[in-house]
Amino acid sequence: MKYRSVFFILLFIIGLLFGCQQSHEKKEPAHTVNLKTVEVEVVTVEPQEALQQTEVVGTVQAVNRAVIAAKVTGTIEEIPVTLGSEVQKGDLLVKISAGEISSKVIQAQAQMEQARRNLDREEKLLKKNAATGESVKSLKDVYRVAEAVYNETKTVLGYSTITAPFTGLITSKKANVGDLATPGTPLLQLEDNRKLQVVTSFPESLVLQIKPGDLLTVLIPAADLDIQGTVAEIAPSADPLSRTAAVKIDINDAPQLRPGQFARVALPGQNKDTLFVPTSAVHSFGQMDKLFVVDKNKAHLRLVRTGSIKNEQIEILAGVDPGEMVITSNSSQLVDGQPVSIAQ
Repeated sequence: MKYRSVFFILLFIIGLLFGCQQSHEKKEPAHTVNLKTVEVEVVTVEPQEALQQTEVVGTVQAVNRAVIAAKVTGTIEEIPVTLGSEVQKGDLLVKISAGEISSKVIQAQAQMEQARRNLDREEKLLKKNAATGESVKSLKDVYRVAEAVYNETKTVLGYSTITAPFTGLITSKKANVGDLATPGTPLLQLEDNRKLQVVTSFPESLVLQIKPGDLLTVLIPAADLDIQGTVAEIAPSADPLSRTAAVKIDINDAPQLRPGQFARVALPGQNKDTLFVPTSAVHSFGQMDKLFVVDKNKAHLRLVRTGSIKNEQIEILAGVDPGEMVITSNSSQLVDGQPVSIAQ
């Protein structure tokens, strides 16, 4: 009796589960949505020949740039320039306290003058046969050594005054009066903003397509300039890490140009057939773009990959085939499968 009761309970549970499964499988009949017909304008997509371009990024820089650093150690006494100051060639930039060097110059000068007097006295004695030629020659050597030491110390003293090597603008100032200047430490940066160039890097697969003197299109967004630049320099070797070669392109000066601005350089490529549609046909869909094509009087949604935009035409890289009719009007509110009529 005990086992029989367990058997009937199991049958009951199985029957209950089977009935629940069948009830879930029964679905309510779908409601049919009647979509209204929308009149649209279309364009038939045909391949067009277009020039393919590759863009590389670069930076506007001055052709003549100089990092001003000290050659001697000392306290900075004077910096008569500020950030953005325009200086002429030879203008004072930095003056460094050089009391110790000045003392050495005075000492070397005194030793040189003493050697000169000793030499003059010995030469007079030689004329009177009161001295030997060897002693005169020895004093000449002493004088030349003293003169060389004097010239050396005077040159070192000149390092305490730093002047502009060319006309330009102060674009960086890293020191102030009272700071300790040490050899090799940058104090200022001077740039000649009258002659500029774009410095960029070309992929090794493209660098062989250009040569010095070629004209390339340069776009500088910050200055709203689209100009022609001349290839000035091409690195003879490529960077083994980035597989690119440095290229310098000379550009004409303009009031809105500044060193450090971002630039794009266009490399002309080969003509290639591609598809273009009006920009009004394409709409953003999250992180993607979409458009609608007409097939059998119905609108069908297509997710597309777009490219360049030119003259209110946008390039379609994927998602549409040649010969298809793309909707160009009233497409923002369409849904997939909606009936459409083509405007005559």
